[in-house]
Amino acid sequence: MSYWRSFAPYVTVAEKRAMAEKKIKALRKKNPNIRPVVVEGRALAGTWWGKSWNTNLECYADYTNRIGRGRSYVRNGAVLDLQIKPGLIESLVQGTGSKPYEIRIKIKTLKKNIWKNIKEACQGEFDSLQELMNGKFPKSLSNIFTDKKSGFFPAPKEISFDCSCPDWADMCKHVAATLYGVGARLDSEPELFFTLRDVEMKDLVSGAVKDKTSEMLRKARQKSANVMDDSDLSEIFGIDMEETPVPKKARSKSKTKSKTKSKTKSKGKPATKPVPKKTKPSVRKTKKGKPKKKAAITARKKVARKKTGDA
Repeated sequence: MSYWRSFAPYVTVAEKRAMAEKKIKALRKKNPNIRPVVVEGRALAGTWWGKSWNTNLECYADYTNRIGRGRSYVRNGAVLDLQIKPGLIESLVQGTGSKPYEIRIKIKTLKKNIWKNIKEACQGEFDSLQELMNGKFPKSLSNIFTDKKSGFFPAPKEISFDCSCPDWADMCKHVAATLYGVGARLDSEPELFFTLRDVEMKDLVSGAVKDKTSEMLRKARQKSANVMDDSDLSEIFGIDMEETPVPKKARSKSKTKSKTKSKTKSKGKPATKPVPKKTKPSVRKTKKGKPKKKAAITARKKVARKKTGDA
């Protein structure tokens, strides 16, 4: 009976998730910057970067028998915090105890010669950074990225880990849960993979764009070099290039055409005489003067004579 009592009591999935959520709330009060891993559905990863990370870990014989132990931990929300830095992964994973375990995983940064070869292979393959983040690239490029010897993803000899749990195994289920948590995180933030490998993601796209523009400029220069000006020919052969004169016949024809056009225009419309403008007769303005006194006196005399004659 003592043998069976040494095992921890069975905890259901619902109880594990409730315990993890309660612990996350308590941790956020102390550290609001914690970033738990949340997996929706049964698949641990859905994008090219997340799937490729998990496939790389599972393809090595050193990990195949042990890494599967962490899948249920990730699905149940046991990875309370996951931080990815250059060459370092840190996490908090909730186990059967009340206190979460602390995990540190060191990954060697990408070698310079491998990074150089990858950049050369990416020349002219990307039009934008979004294509690289979405994993939309040719299969030949995908094979270069996932190559075990000269690819992006780390080999077991480049990974070292440590966990605060009492488990004697080299890779415990808490470390395995952390590694699977990285694959889930890369689904939403693929740029963190380049942060982990300590390389610049933009170098792949900027190098490809530079190569395309330089190729376009080179072709444009070749086209312009094929077309030579008269000045270039005169300098090369020492000949003064004269402008080609317009033939006289063509000039005379153009003149006759213009004359005939003007004639036809004049024939078509009848000639009209210009109508003179009507001018108003000038009227002199005379000032009305006052009648003189003499004229008034004579008029009075005439009236008086008529009256006497009548009488």
